Amino acid sequence: MVEQTRSGKLIICPTPLGNLGDMTLRSRDALASADVVCAEDTRVTGKLLAALGIKKRLERLDEATLAARADAVASRVLAGEVIAYCSDAGMPGVSDPGMRLVKAVRDAGGTVEVLPGPVAAATAYVASGTQNTSFYFGGFFPRKDAQRHTLLQSLAALDAALIFYESPKRVVSALACLAQAFPYREAAVCRELTKLHEEIVRMPLADLAQTFADREAQGQIKGEIVLVVDGHSDAEDDVAQANAQQSAREVAAELRAQGMRKKEIAKQLAEQFGLARNEAYAIALGDEA
Repeated sequence: MVEQTRSGKLIICPTPLGNLGDMTLRSRDALASADVVCAEDTRVTGKLLAALGIKKRLERLDEATLAARADAVASRVLAGEVIAYCSDAGMPGVSDPGMRLVKAVRDAGGTVEVLPGPVAAATAYVASGTQNTSFYFGGFFPRKDAQRHTLLQSLAALDAALIFYESPKRVVSALACLAQAFPYREAAVCRELTKLHEEIVRMPLADLAQTFADREAQGQIKGEIVLVVDGHSDAEDDVAQANAQQSAREVAAELRAQGMRKKEIAKQLAEQFGLARNEAYAIALGDEA
């Protein structure tokens, strides 16, 4: 470990999601006083610094370069360098390379200072209109169908809003997957948060998927997107239970027509639809309420 000679540190500097007025004074001061500013994209951060009137040496530190350079940055902090880090927008470390950088510096025994500021996930959670008092943040929604279905199945019973980042190029397929998994839930597409064309579209998921499929056909989907899906509810259970009962009645009628014994029908219905034994037997007999 490099001997620390002066008070070096890594400063995580959140930047505006889109509105320059959201830049905090502490982040502005940190960028101005740092020895160097490391950035996910030096072009993006360079424009921000220019708008703030700050002249500072910039170094690119993105996902592709961080694995090889994180330890070197940590050594520089231990040697006394003050390094500010910015992602393209919002809070570094939330679904971007900043998380790995923080870990590298902390593991090396260096100082990390995290400044508060804009976070797209939290902004979207409030703006979405969801009534869930807690939320699950899943970062970027998985790209592959199998991973999507596995994830949503694991989250189906969670009493919390589900929040994901998504690209405008994949938002239609993401919404279609969500609508299939949660056909009775509402959700919101939060697009271009804090910017001039900010938009919050909240609808039942099936309608939301169709709305954005129509937009894509017209080439109208642009900007950064956050998806907020309402969590599990009793109403959703009621609908699912009613659908299960109706499907069970249809299956029971077919099995009775085939001559299957009522006891065997009840057993199959209980296993297939997760019904209570008494309920399954009543449906098997055909005399349930």
